[in-house]
Amino acid sequence: MKNKHLLFSVAVVAISMSWLFTACNKSESASVPSGQQSTTLYMTDAPGIFDKVFLDIKSVEVLVDTSKNTRSHDGCDWDGLGRRDRQPDSAFVWQNLNATAGVYNLLQLKNGVDTLLASANIKAGSIRLIRIDLGTNNSLVKDSVTYPLNLVPGLPSYVLIKLTGNEWERTSNSSVRLWLDFDVQRSIVQLHAGAFYLSPVIHAFVVSKSGTVVGTVLPRDAWPEIVSLYNSTDTAYAITNRDGMFMIRGLKDGTYSAFFNASNGYKDTTITNITISNASKVSLGGITLHK
Repeated sequence: MKNKHLLFSVAVVAISMSWLFTACNKSESASVPSGQQSTTLYMTDAPGIFDKVFLDIKSVEVLVDTSKNTRSHDGCDWDGLGRRDRQPDSAFVWQNLNATAGVYNLLQLKNGVDTLLASANIKAGSIRLIRIDLGTNNSLVKDSVTYPLNLVPGLPSYVLIKLTGNEWERTSNSSVRLWLDFDVQRSIVQLHAGAFYLSPVIHAFVVSKSGTVVGTVLPRDAWPEIVSLYNSTDTAYAITNRDGMFMIRGLKDGTYSAFFNASNGYKDTTITNITISNASKVSLGGITLHK
């Protein structure tokens, strides 16, 4: 299975996405058939302490609730529906998204870089489930050594993301989009030396409705492997790029602390009282670590 080379500069991605979304918004009312909605999924990464993480994605499907009131289905057995071991309500329709099947290097999708995972015109309605079917060609590289990344025995070979239906960003009356943040740090478990298992943890968010923290770590030889942003309920991660810059997206409103685990004799540093409000973007500027 060939790899998908997904690493682009943040600037190029931002410019190209901006142009694409503008162009699509102007024409989508004419291109989306009546009774359907244009649905787009992007994937990005909350990184972990690995050189590379390869994920084998086979297909992406969504379960659409076409009823007038999706809240009446909140008590449904969503796990059962995701397993396909029960007959869905007549209002539910499984729809396939046009995903590019292949092996994705998740760690190339960091610091604001994302990739188009899947898109299609599907039936209009509330999207309640996303099902991502995985292949077996998963692996990781740690300290320049490649290891197989095994699916957990007894667990399904797919990721099921449960939604309330209102997470999506509506860019027009007939177009929605959503970002999936693959949390590598929480998704990979090492049971013993050389045995790594995949138990995917994915967070859905919308860029315009969630907060962002950016900054640059200085000097170069003090760069931490991972920047941790945390509060009492959540923790998010980033890895600095070659210029020391990091970006953490998909944050809920709240007050956070940032922990920088320094290297090469520099002292660890913590910055407190970082406040996200109304999906704000907070710049920490240059963070200078000291010996």
